[in-house]
Amino acid sequence: MARNEEKAQSMLNRFIAMKAEEKKKPKERRPFLASECRDLSEADRWRQQIMREIGRKVAEIQNEGLGEHRLRDLNDEINKLIREKSHWERRIVELGGPNLAKHSAKMTDLDGNIVDVPNPGGRGPGYRYFGAAKKLPGVRELFEKPPELRRRRTRYDIYKRIDASYYGYRDDEDGVLERLEAPAEEAMRRAAAEEWRRLDEVRREARRGVRSGEVAEVTAAAREVLREEEEEVVEEEREREREREEERERREFVVHVPLPDDREIERRVLEKKKMDLLSKYVSEGLLEEQTEAKDMLNIHR
Repeated sequence: MARNEEKAQSMLNRFIAMKAEEKKKPKERRPFLASECRDLSEADRWRQQIMREIGRKVAEIQNEGLGEHRLRDLNDEINKLIREKSHWERRIVELGGPNLAKHSAKMTDLDGNIVDVPNPGGRGPGYRYFGAAKKLPGVRELFEKPPELRRRRTRYDIYKRIDASYYGYRDDEDGVLERLEAPAEEAMRRAAAEEWRRLDEVRREARRGVRSGEVAEVTAAAREVLREEEEEVVEEEREREREREEERERREFVVHVPLPDDREIERRVLEKKKMDLLSKYVSEGLLEEQTEAKDMLNIHR
């Protein structure tokens, strides 16, 4: 009895479900072109449907065990849905709705950084990779930044940064060097003045001792100063003597090669011109005969 009641209940359930299906409207298909939609709410509903499909496929593409071909197919389908979503977003704007493309998600690389992939066609977003598709062969290299090559500086780049300050011409303008060098310069001036006064006092004592004949009382420093002065005087005398010798040698220069005088130079120039004319208008045989005749007559002109 219980089984019959269960069967009846089952049949009743099927009947009720069938009536409910009859009351339902036929399932609508999304328009192929977004321009065919004339209602703003319908356009937003179709966009929401595309968003749900994209969400399901993005969740599915996270599985790395699907294989390379399935991952590539899923990635292509997601990109196709994204393009279709952009069409519906533009249609919503045309129908007076909000611009939903401004708040769309950006594509990121493996590290989570936003990657801008422009569309070669110039309209809409470019091709994107999702989930495990980012790790496919040939795709990972797209997200890796190429290493920055350090360009070697040319000579122009080096000299472009060189100005007057590089050579130290502007070191005195800021006043820092002057403040640092002022104490050292003052100390050097003071030391030089003290040394000059000491040497001058020693010279005076030495001259005073020599003039008065008190040679024994002359100090060792005075003797050293006198010796240095004598050496300087001797060196100056030697230098002047050397200059006089050089001047004397220049004046007494003797030429060891006999030099021709003006008459000899004129004679040789005239002889050269005569020989040039003879070689130009006289044959070689006649020149040889003339030379032999001069040799026989002992004529050397």
